[in-house]
Amino acid sequence: MKCRKCGGQAVLELRRHNTAFCAPDYLEFFRKQVHETIRRFRMFKKEEPVLVAVSGGKDSLALWHVLLEDGYAATGLYLDLGIFDYSKESKAKCEAFAGARGARLLIVSVKDELGGAVPAIKEATRRPPCSGCGLSKRYLMNKAALDHGFPVVATGHNLDDEAATLFGSIVHWQTEALPRQSPVLPSTHPKLVRRVKPLFRLTERETAAYAFLRRIDYIVEECPFAKGATSLLYKDILNRLEDASPGAKHNFFYGFLERGRPAFERSEGIELNECARCGQVTTGAICAFCKLADQVKRSR
Repeated sequence: MKCRKCGGQAVLELRRHNTAFCAPDYLEFFRKQVHETIRRFRMFKKEEPVLVAVSGGKDSLALWHVLLEDGYAATGLYLDLGIFDYSKESKAKCEAFAGARGARLLIVSVKDELGGAVPAIKEATRRPPCSGCGLSKRYLMNKAALDHGFPVVATGHNLDDEAATLFGSIVHWQTEALPRQSPVLPSTHPKLVRRVKPLFRLTERETAAYAFLRRIDYIVEECPFAKGATSLLYKDILNRLEDASPGAKHNFFYGFLERGRPAFERSEGIELNECARCGQVTTGAICAFCKLADQVKRSR
């Protein structure tokens, strides 16, 4: 198999693009994909400070790597979820990555902010912890960005993540979630920062290849609470479809952005308030994060 660009020995075939690349040309392809996504969707400007949410996994560290390498003012944000040895290892990966590159890394503890770590959320709610964990991460990413003066938060969500989320929303017809699924969520309130996903055009396999070729040390294990998550089932279904029809995930998600999402956007705006307790944005009087904190406190 030859590289379609230089004719040398290819190391990676991309069936959905009907092409293959050698290592140097693949790395350049990956970087261009990220930069074109940032430019086309007007995610942020080169001079803007960007807060990159990093988990210690391949996607977020690959994104941070590209931004740092190309001179963006990118600071990492690690949210310590307190999930046993998994969080200890993932935190160490982020610290080592930042230390090796002289990059700034902010660390925020869910336990300190909420009154309990993710295992405590699981005990307090008696439900799978993914929803409470996701709620906490969204809240704390926005809060950290506001506290430290960042106008935008970038996450490492890839095409597989976005397609699986969309698939789940459609399976259950969660129409309230569909307008919010976008590569860019603009600021709609002074206390809401912009959120962007520069990797959404790249697959999980493609980010893994970039991390491997750039020798990025990342945590390989899945979160121990992810076992049995429906998102993994949706990814498996979409992977089988992709194997049979390369490009299916891309067509599914891009088709939604171009044709489906506009049909679900609400004509009237949602009224946003400031939480009476913490001051962050909510649609009610008390935000969901503060209500979750109350649940955790009562369970203790």
